[in-house]
Amino acid sequence: MKKIFAYLLCALAISSCSKHDPILPGVRHDIFDTTDIKVENKDVPTLSENAKDIFGDKNCEYRQDALNNIWIGETKIYTGFAMDSVVKSNQSPICVGNFIYTGLSTGEVIKMNPKTKKVVWIADVYRENNLTGGAAVIDIVAHVGVDKNYVYAGGLGDAFCKLNANSGNKIWCVNISVPVDFILVDNFAFVVGTDNNLYAINTDKGSVYWKTEVKKQRTPKYDGQNITVGSQKIDYKNGEILK
Repeated sequence: MKKIFAYLLCALAISSCSKHDPILPGVRHDIFDTTDIKVENKDVPTLSENAKDIFGDKNCEYRQDALNNIWIGETKIYTGFAMDSVVKSNQSPICVGNFIYTGLSTGEVIKMNPKTKKVVWIADVYRENNLTGGAAVIDIVAHVGVDKNYVYAGGLGDAFCKLNANSGNKIWCVNISVPVDFILVDNFAFVVGTDNNLYAINTDKGSVYWKTEVKKQRTPKYDGQNITVGSQKIDYKNGEILK
């Protein structure tokens, strides 16, 4: 009985570690209520002429390398956790106010004060079951976006999420793997997934209004009337392919 009890304690300890002793320190929160994507097949209402500018200061001087280190010039201000293998990307921090935000190959988004070198919060942006059953691909290769009090981030670990910019807490997550940058227009996000679908997501609730198959995984663009992905033009209201 003593041995069985000891094994049970070990199992509980391991389970606890998986929740409270992650790759990077910080408070963790469950990000998924469900793994299903419910497409509501609703039309997007009339949108503004321009997409939102969510990728921060264009003169942001910070950069990061493939080992998740963050630099300004030759000075390292953050030492990341190096993964054995990473997905090639052009990931770089974005500057918003006094803070920088970025995604890591470990599937985490961080908010950091670069002057004090203090990490304000860390948020997991991946489905937890992606870490079981073999090698996980949870890299965040699309740039993180910030719109006022909210952070939007998508990773290859089946997650596109809206986070509270002050706390890092989840507002909602949708089970989509995100290989390229996304766009925000009013209260809608247009996101291309690794499943070769373009999704129209209402950012108030995280509900998917429509999805439509696209030929290539490219960053969507918005011209005030339509969404363009690669050479395809798509009606933003209903996802109909126009060209």
